[in-house]
Parts: sequence; structure tokens; C-alpha cells
Amino acid sequence: MYDIIGDVHGHAQLLKKLLQELGYAKTPTGYANPDRKAIFVGDFLNRGPQIRKTIRMIRTMVENGNAYAILGNHEINTIIAHLTDKKNKPLVKPPLKNFIPVLKTINEFVNYPDEWAGHLKWLRSLPLFLELEDIRVVHACWSDRAIEYLKNNLPPGKIKKGLFKEIHTHPESELAQNIWLITKGPQFHMPGDLKIINSKGVSSRSFRMRWWENPVGKTFEEISFESKFKLPNYTIPPQIAPSTYPYPEDAPIVFFGHYCRKNGPHIIKPNICCLDSCIVGSKNLLAYRWNGEKKLTPENLNDTQHTNN
Repeated sequence: MYDIIGDVHGHAQLLKKLLQELGYAKTPTGYANPDRKAIFVGDFLNRGPQIRKTIRMIRTMVENGNAYAILGNHEINTIIAHLTDKKNKPLVKPPLKNFIPVLKTINEFVNYPDEWAGHLKWLRSLPLFLELEDIRVVHACWSDRAIEYLKNNLPPGKIKKGLFKEIHTHPESELAQNIWLITKGPQFHMPGDLKIINSKGVSSRSFRMRWWENPVGKTFEEISFESKFKLPNYTIPPQIAPSTYPYPEDAPIVFFGHYCRKNGPHIIKPNICCLDSCIVGSKNLLAYRWNGEKKLTPENLNDTQHTNN
């Protein structure tokens, strides 16, 4: 059975504590549990204080069959940040925007260039999603259409550097749109002539969405999946209702991260679970212990918090 672990973001000490609480012991092949396997939902790099230790822990577990891991948007951005163009100049040019968190990872490995080069190759060997028995794992959004497209258009094995160049330089391509959809999720972009004010007094131009919900008849707040602010309970005009990716009640359980759910809830529906506990702010790491059940149960959520001891 599986222990699905949310976004770690370089917090190795919390990861170690959580694994121990879940019955994993340190062995020559990394942390292991003879009866279980860990699954990391992506975004284990960037932001935290122990990025180098975190990636070494997770990579050792994966390479020795003690865990699975998938790519999140932070891993993808990290790979892209190290690519060069035909003139051997960095592909990512200022302003950095989404690449600022990558700088912390780069700084941790400044004295370990060979080790970091090996990690970058290993990252390209990780999948973008998992389908295992009765569960699915993706970083941000499960879209049947996107998953099917990637199954048919991504060659097996390690992802080539050229693919990451393509999704960065041609974000409008079908390949890029499908990869970003499952690793970043859809966003609702406000039309230019519509202004609404969120709970912080800011006019939000875009927000993360409950991608599994049908937006018809819903309010902005009901379709929002933001943790940093609330939106007005105004019904979304049907002319601007966003595209979503309904997830049937009889579909396999899907686990994902990405959405920084500091205060939860984490079990959204009986077959939908977001395990991102917003670790940077909460100092809390979350996991779900799946034992073969067809419906999620709160009793199987496990978390561990930072202490000063």
C-alpha cells in the first residue's frame, strides 16, 4: 500500500520526521517500510532550508524501489532554468518571474556542481503522473484529455531536454498546454472589463480554480481554490464561465498537491484529495495513508509539525 506525501519544498527534517512516524526506517537503501511505498506528489525542491538533503533522500528512496515521485511545476521550472539556447546562453532571461524560487536550489548546490548535474538528469527520468491500482497521482490537475495526449505523445523513458525547451519557448503548443495544465492547474483569468475585489481589497485578475467543479451557476468564491484570499459570492456570468475538468464520483481516487491548503480541508470529495499543507508557512507536512479503500477517510490523513526540540 502507499503513503502519498504532499509538497516537501526542501524541508528534509520534516520529511524525515513524517517518514519515521509512518513506520519508515533508515536503511542502506534510504528510508524504507517493508509493507508500504511512499509517493511524492512533486514540488520537493526550492524554498526550504534543506533542499540538497531533501532531493538526496527522495532520490535514494525512488532509485531503491522504496518510493515513487512525479514532477511538479517547481521541478519543471528548475530544469528549464538550467537550459541553454543555441548560442549556449541561458534560456531563461530576466525578468525571472516564476524562476525566483529556483535560485535557492541553485545556491545550495553551488559547491556541488557534479552532484547537481546528476540530480538534473534524474529529475528528467521522473513521470508527470501515476496510475497505480485504484489511485491516481498528479501534481495539480487530472484531465483525462491531457493525460491521454501525454501518453500518446511523450516517448517512454527519460524526458529529453528539447521537450523542456519547447514548453518554455512555445507555451501555446498543445504539448506545453497539457503539461502545464496537469502541473499548474487551470486559472480563471478575468476579462479586462470585469473587476471584482477579493477579501484583501485587491482586484484579482486571475485565481486558481476547483478544476473538478462544473462552473455553471457557481459564484466566484465557489469555483475558487485559493488559500490566500476569498472572492465575492457573485454568480459567474455564463458568458465568461471557465473551462473545467469534471471528475466523476466513480473515478479512481486522485491525489495532488500544489494548492497550498494551509487550513484545509484536504479531502475535497470522497475521491479527491489535495495534500499540499503549505509547508513554508505552516511548517507542517501532510501525507495520506492509503490502504486500498475506495473512498477517502479523514482518519488516514497524517501530518507532522516542526518543533524547536
